[in-house]
Amino acid sequence: MTLSWDDDHALTAADLLAPARPKAPAPPAAADAGDRRSAPPELRMLPPATGKPFAATVRDETLQARMGAARITVDEKRIINCRADLNQLVPFKYEWAWKKYLDACANHWMPQEINMSADVAIWKSNRLSDDERRIIKRNLGFFSTADSLVANNLVLAVYRHITNPEARQYLLRQAFEEALHTHAYQYIIESLGMDECEIFNMYRELPAVHDKAAFELQFTRELCDPNFHTGTVEADQRLLRNLIGFYVFMEGVFFYVGFVQMLSFGRRNMMIGASEQFQYILRDESMHLNFGIDVINQIKLENPHLWTAQFQAEMIELLKEAVELEYRYAVDTMPRGVLGLNAGMFRDYLQFVANRRCIQIDLPQQWPAAVNPFPWMSEVLDLNKEKNFFETRVTEYQSGGALQW
Repeated sequence: MTLSWDDDHALTAADLLAPARPKAPAPPAAADAGDRRSAPPELRMLPPATGKPFAATVRDETLQARMGAARITVDEKRIINCRADLNQLVPFKYEWAWKKYLDACANHWMPQEINMSADVAIWKSNRLSDDERRIIKRNLGFFSTADSLVANNLVLAVYRHITNPEARQYLLRQAFEEALHTHAYQYIIESLGMDECEIFNMYRELPAVHDKAAFELQFTRELCDPNFHTGTVEADQRLLRNLIGFYVFMEGVFFYVGFVQMLSFGRRNMMIGASEQFQYILRDESMHLNFGIDVINQIKLENPHLWTAQFQAEMIELLKEAVELEYRYAVDTMPRGVLGLNAGMFRDYLQFVANRRCIQIDLPQQWPAAVNPFPWMSEVLDLNKEKNFFETRVTEYQSGGALQW
């Protein structure tokens, strides 16, 4: 068939499918029922196969919809295990999810907006010590892999099981931002003329980087199985465990040593381009964290039977393990004091941050005496009121290029 923009007829499904493959016989009803159990949530509400051609089935379903199919109500919506039509965005039930999506869109930025010429000059000079170069390379090695892990988890696991369209809308934006962050690391690496294979393969070669990646992979491996489905207490807890693992442990703990270190360069007027990109990334990741906390708490609210004492105890032990892994990473990245920092300061800081995470998901604080040794970080992001930071400031900026720190 020859097509042109002047054709005045609409293509049918048969027109499109005929050249590609012959028609296959319709599957029996019993097989279709089995297939539907393994289908994604948005397809499970469709009627079973009728044996009619696809186009005819669509026409029949469209006619049924026009003849008064029930409309979605707010009360039918749920974060997980929702049986309502996931293709209908409105009416909103979770206004906070839609607002976070709009705020994220207003925060758009691109790595190429940031001039790296000053960084290149410093990197090629002798102004940086070996310890300072070590910090930069280690962080690029960790973050370049970490954001890929988060993106894959979102696309392959989380999105399938979050059954709310406004929350999914934000997840799509978050997935783009994770890709943008990986782009930013590649832009820094390329600008500085680093060995790309060395940096991007660091998670396979350096124990301190590898161990954090391995810790996170445990949370997504099961959910990526196409045969995994929510709907039971055990499965729902596995999903909740995954969300805590990536939002609370990865984005809420594992990123903070690197953020402090890279922002410390900018405070000393060194590597200002790379530091500025990490500022943008910190802003994005803090919004991801806040969204994840809201999703976690909404699941707990709608499914209180999941939040058992045994489950809470498991989360506390995992949080302690995450803090210890991140402290080891701090020791690895800076075996000696540099940039006005030392590894010991990060133990206090990580405990301070982890206490905040406990408060946010209603767990008891584990380090009541912890204090923040980096008060200047609170000027960038006040950990005592993370939600308010973005609700009061982010919407003032309409693009990343307009951000002032």
